[in-house]
Amino acid sequence: MEAPNQRDTSLVTSHERLAAFGNQLIQVHLWLREELATLREGIDAYLTGGARLRELRTHCLTFCSALNRHHSGEDNAAFPAVAEQFPELRPVLVELRRDHELVEESLQRLNALIRELDRESDPTAVRREVDSLTALMETHFLYEEKRIVAALNALNVPEWKQAPPAFLLTDDTEI
Repeated sequence: MEAPNQRDTSLVTSHERLAAFGNQLIQVHLWLREELATLREGIDAYLTGGARLRELRTHCLTFCSALNRHHSGEDNAAFPAVAEQFPELRPVLVELRRDHELVEESLQRLNALIRELDRESDPTAVRREVDSLTALMETHFLYEEKRIVAALNALNVPEWKQAPPAFLLTDDTEI
């Protein structure tokens, strides 16, 4: 089976499904970008003395948890479904999983840096790590959206319609 062209809208029509999974993925990515921007603002505020460390740590943990849930959901649900119906995308999925590992490493470094902020650590190191994470996430999201959104839109997974998988959740709400 050939991967659907991202511009081919004939694959998913409104009578087949109200919300295509790939389009929902883009919405989740937008939400994650917004949350990362809020985290960056919190770090900047902390560095200039305008934010409390406890709030910054809480937001960081919440964001990291949401991003981990999203990527775990992709690895465990979305990617296997795409690989099954579009085997030619398997090399792309391998690259995306590799990106997930890099993001996870960055999140671990970020968490460690934020835990050490009240001690005698370099607070600008947190900002540098967030800058690295931002660049990595943006590249990853753009590549993922370009390569697999059309395939996700073409998927018909009835159980996802009834209970959206983790990769399609924002905060604790459904898209």
